[in-house]
Amino acid sequence: MLLHEFRPGRLIAGATALALSVMYAGDASGAWTTPWYEVVPVLFGGLGVAALATWIAYRVRRRSARMASSEKYAAPASTSGSQDIR
Repeated sequence: MLLHEFRPGRLIAGATALALSVMYAGDASGAWTTPWYEVVPVLFGGLGVAALATWIAYRVRRRSARMASSEKYAAPASTSGSQDIR
């Protein structure tokens, strides 16, 4: 049983943040040096991949919801937001 839907963009963005924190932690501990210009491609590359994954997941969810709907061309029951019959 899933408690919430899977969001791959958030997973990738979190992995990017974790990678950046490991890079800076290694630099702070003296294990290696991390120049600032190495952080920029990791940050923007990771966020770009996360955005792409979010867009793909959105398109897949939308397509599957559209295919599952049996009333794709019918008008909604109420356009005012109220379900009262007048």
